[in-house]
Amino acid sequence: MSTGNTAAAAAAAQTPIFSAADVTAQTRALLSASAAWITAHWLQVLVAVAVGGALVVGLLYARSLGRRLCDRNPGETGWGTVVGRAITRTSRFFIVMLAAKLVGDTFAFVAPPREVADTIDFLWIVAATFQVAVWARELILGAIEHRTSTDAYHGEALVSALGLIRLLVTFAVFAIALVVVLDNLGVNVTGLVAGLGVGGIAIGLAAQGIFADLFAALAIIFDRPFRRGDVISYDRTTGTVEAIGLKSTRIRSATGEERIISNKQLLEKEIQNITRRDYRRVLFTLGVVQWTPVDKLRALPEMMKEVVEACDKTFVRAGFMAFGASSYDFDVEFDSPEAAFQPFFDARHQVGLAIIERLNREGIELAYPTQTLMHGPSSAQEGPARP
Repeated sequence: MSTGNTAAAAAAAQTPIFSAADVTAQTRALLSASAAWITAHWLQVLVAVAVGGALVVGLLYARSLGRRLCDRNPGETGWGTVVGRAITRTSRFFIVMLAAKLVGDTFAFVAPPREVADTIDFLWIVAATFQVAVWARELILGAIEHRTSTDAYHGEALVSALGLIRLLVTFAVFAIALVVVLDNLGVNVTGLVAGLGVGGIAIGLAAQGIFADLFAALAIIFDRPFRRGDVISYDRTTGTVEAIGLKSTRIRSATGEERIISNKQLLEKEIQNITRRDYRRVLFTLGVVQWTPVDKLRALPEMMKEVVEACDKTFVRAGFMAFGASSYDFDVEFDSPEAAFQPFFDARHQVGLAIIERLNREGIELAYPTQTLMHGPSSAQEGPARP
């Protein structure tokens, strides 16, 4: 490459995208064209301004309807409130530019000069792009608040962490809006997008654990496998969910200790939501002694049904299951009508004692581990008598 070409390339690289001389020249051209246009078409301009003013007033009134939606159910985060809050975030600049765009495109008699039309188009793109970003942010945050502010999730730690989520959402939507505006200005945004992508990957790799738990928390909120106050069984832990946080979930076990489990780890394994059961099933295995008469063994399932129903519990089944080492094993199944642990515990106690009482009354014994020692013939042999 020649020295002249190298110098030209270096000079082009040092040339700013927007120079002060170009901005000044364009501003003067815009003002001159606007003055000439207004002087030559003052009546059409007045009509356009009047129509645009009417549109602005109408759009401002429409924006006030959003405030009414918010005031209809104060303190709630229903979808009406979410949409109303997004409408109230409509800026006056967007309303003015929307009216100007509608007047310029609808009324051909206005016929603004190219400089004015280009300026309106540019300002409209800026206003519309950032206004859509604001609406998107409000709808996304409103959807999260709506999900976390229901009876199931009211007051959880994720609601207090909404500030961090708002920051992330705001950065994402406005970064996209900025790229769109710069692209419409003719700026080559390939390098900017690549830089944002590399930076995002670097941040994601550095904080992948935090983001994994954050997205897991959002998955819990939206998918709702459990909620605060539910009793769940996870791996070898069973307890009551006390809080669902941004990074971890706190579970209070039945023995009193608090267990803190990361949200990502919690969703990687099977979770049993005990609270959402309609009932709790109890299983007793009765080992009856093997010398029990067959007629009593045959009547045992009906006895168990009578005992369970006498305790106001739901009988499921009872019958012979297996030959034990020293017993005939019968299974008895019944349901406690509530999902809570204490009624289940009380039902097990009540029915268990009633079964013992009925077996004693019927003369049926339960086996216990026994061991029988079998003695064979004596190995000692008598020898011949000795003198």
